[in-house]
Amino acid sequence: MLGRDLAAHLGARHQVVGADLPEVDITDLHLVQRAFDSAKLDAVIHTAAFTAVDDCEHRPDLAFQVNAQGTRNVAVACREASLPMLYLSTDYVFDGQKPAPYTEDDLPDPLNVYGRSKLQGESHVQELLPAAWIVRTSWLFGPLGKNFVRTILQRAQQGESLRVVDDQVGAPTYTMDLAEKLEQIVMRGNPGVYHVTNRGYCSWFEFAQEILRQAGLSHVPLFAIPTSASGRPALRPRNSRLADKRLESEGLGLLPPWQDALTRYLLREGQAQREA
Repeated sequence: MLGRDLAAHLGARHQVVGADLPEVDITDLHLVQRAFDSAKLDAVIHTAAFTAVDDCEHRPDLAFQVNAQGTRNVAVACREASLPMLYLSTDYVFDGQKPAPYTEDDLPDPLNVYGRSKLQGESHVQELLPAAWIVRTSWLFGPLGKNFVRTILQRAQQGESLRVVDDQVGAPTYTMDLAEKLEQIVMRGNPGVYHVTNRGYCSWFEFAQEILRQAGLSHVPLFAIPTSASGRPALRPRNSRLADKRLESEGLGLLPPWQDALTRYLLREGQAQREA
């Protein structure tokens, strides 16, 4: 989802070369190197990942092959080609036990396979490319892929009652806002770790409430449940709040509030449906 939204955003001002399966498999170093050799590149933004958190628990070898070794391959190819690299990481590198938002300086301690594989990817990038950018984000939603907002709306419109966990807190982040900030980081940001999310925090339940409210679907039954009742195999951090301190110190500015981002997303979705 993010890769396609990012390419659409950057394509308005930059020449974008997208790479995806099956032509480029990041688990194959030779294919990555060949892709880099065949294109004139100024920088690489690495968004490819195995992001199905629960599936990662059942397929840990694949998770580490893609998220860790695949990231290492991209970093190796960047180092050989002397290309700057930005790596997209996740709030799931933290265990969620901290009572306050996590800063870029907090020590990661992931709870699940997905988080561990992404953290290992971070380690490979830092080892191979000390001047790279690592950007952690959370709870993505955007126009070009499956996401929580679209799922809630589809189920609500089908007349389903909704059960959503209320004991995990984080920041919903709009991919189009994130894409703009990633561009700014590559163009003007010093290397290092960044946290980038839309401003404000909520639980998944509160997020669902706001989705239904803005969509005029507040009448749809919505029930709060604990994570223990969700039946998900992967452990998830209760606190996924990220403090975007590095953006402030770099003078790059913060993203708009997540409620505002949701409004713009829904307006865009509505326009797309009318034009279809």
